Amino acid sequence: MRPVSGRSGVALALAIAITLGGCARAVPGAAGSPMSGKRAESARGMVAASQPDAAAAGLEILEAGGNAMDAAVATAFALSVTDVSQTGIGGGGSLTFFDARTRAADHLSFYPRSGASPEWSVGARPDTATPGRAAGVPGMVAGLLAAHGKHGRLSRAQVMAPAIRLARDGFTVTPLLSRTIASSMQRIGRDAVVRERFLPGGEALRPGDRLVQPELAATLARISELGVSAFYEGEVASDLASAVQAAGGLITAEDLATYRVATMRPLCTSWRGYTVLSAPPPMGGAPTLEMLNLSDVTGLADAGGFTDRASAVTTFADIHRIATSDGSTWRGDPTVLPVPARGVASRRYAESRAREIGPRADSVVAAGDPRDADRESPTGACAADPYPAAEGVMVAPSGAPARDANESFTSHLSVVDAEGNAVSATTTVGVLFGSGVFTGGFFLNSSASNFDDRTRGPDRYTNTTMAPTMVLEGDRVRLVVGAAGSQYIQGATVQVTLRILAFGEDAGAAVAAPRIQATPRGLDVEVEPGFTSEVYAALVARGYRPLSRAADIAFGAVHAVHVRRDGVRVGAADPRRDGAALGQR
Repeated sequence: MRPVSGRSGVALALAIAITLGGCARAVPGAAGSPMSGKRAESARGMVAASQPDAAAAGLEILEAGGNAMDAAVATAFALSVTDVSQTGIGGGGSLTFFDARTRAADHLSFYPRSGASPEWSVGARPDTATPGRAAGVPGMVAGLLAAHGKHGRLSRAQVMAPAIRLARDGFTVTPLLSRTIASSMQRIGRDAVVRERFLPGGEALRPGDRLVQPELAATLARISELGVSAFYEGEVASDLASAVQAAGGLITAEDLATYRVATMRPLCTSWRGYTVLSAPPPMGGAPTLEMLNLSDVTGLADAGGFTDRASAVTTFADIHRIATSDGSTWRGDPTVLPVPARGVASRRYAESRAREIGPRADSVVAAGDPRDADRESPTGACAADPYPAAEGVMVAPSGAPARDANESFTSHLSVVDAEGNAVSATTTVGVLFGSGVFTGGFFLNSSASNFDDRTRGPDRYTNTTMAPTMVLEGDRVRLVVGAAGSQYIQGATVQVTLRILAFGEDAGAAVAAPRIQATPRGLDVEVEPGFTSEVYAALVARGYRPLSRAADIAFGAVHAVHVRRDGVRVGAADPRRDGAALGQR
């Protein structure tokens, strides 16, 4: 028998198997992926997340009387243990929350930030000698505890208990985690504790092995007991700063002590009778809303489908390139760089940008200017809680559009409880295992690599494509959706939203269906298998160069909950990842 990390944990494994087997009600003949646990229905609460043990943690909290925020925070902390290559307490993220009783929405941004040193203004490319330079000040713990303190119902100890248990007693390694460990051995293998936990005997853990993380369990237990101060002050903070600086990074103990969570109004747009809420800057909700508005303006949303509709797919390729150009140009920390995100997300701007769609694709799509649209006051359902217009005069940016660091990965979860409260949350450590710097049982993020010459500087958030989104019909949540996968997040989120709400597809089928990914610079379009031959031929006729891409973890992993008009919640987990959808009985 090959060595594995930690104890066997047979009793816990049996308990988890029983929990997973009894959570999601089977739906005979239901559409969607045939893979186990990827689709579930419930008339009560539903959790969809990118790792099954983490989804089970969220369900456990719902069953204990927690609300959607309690379940989301429990799931996010559990993902920090089980989806450790993608997310963790050394990273950050953002979430959009809807309160069914007050009919109010909040957005919390807790992405990694730069520190106070002027050196954050200097461009530096992390290398093997200075991996710590990629790490920003992590916001995960501060953000999750702030969200829970504001909107949760159960105690902090209750919502963190599943994560602590998973770290202390271990969990079964999934195929995805095994693959990511194997592909990251050089980055993570410098630390002796990491080698013992993740690379026993010099080999990556395999599917079915057990991963036990006592150091992480101890850190999580301190946070559970003491709250935010346990992470951002004292021994954990001191050790974190020392580890980062030893690896060439800039984070100080003072930077940790002064980290702040940003609470904002979500970006808002009206679309086909719905109200769509998504993540404001420095997150990536604006291009997501722009794509939805463009789909309506161009008639794409009335096409009836994607998989066998050639004109719909080619139009979406155009739309995706337009919105991606705008999103990668108009970006940054809005406290420092006024970002006209409300204009980008408006229907008026979409109407002006739709003129760029033509019979033959251009090799480069230039960004538009949304500043006039940004100055207009929002109307309708978006008037009550508008994202504020960009203040002052923003100079139009120059140079090539930027995007997140290549091969950046993330984790997403969606929750709707029995009362209709909802959370859409996306979290990350950046590239796989982040910077690779390890302390306190967790990996530090690589999100500081997202800064570029225009956006970098001290004391600001890095920018990202994250877009935790939800769609309301009147005062009820109809869809909670979001994705993981860096530059694939926005397009994947929009394609699934269109399939469910515009084309009437089942949520499981919509998440599993093939997708495309275009770029504003060049004519290459990545395509997954599953479209009809006519679709691929139409892309070529449009001037595009389709590139074959097998469905994998990088191509946008969507996790969604669709609340049908009969009240049934349909949870869908992306088969491109190891996740699960689990509902209350």
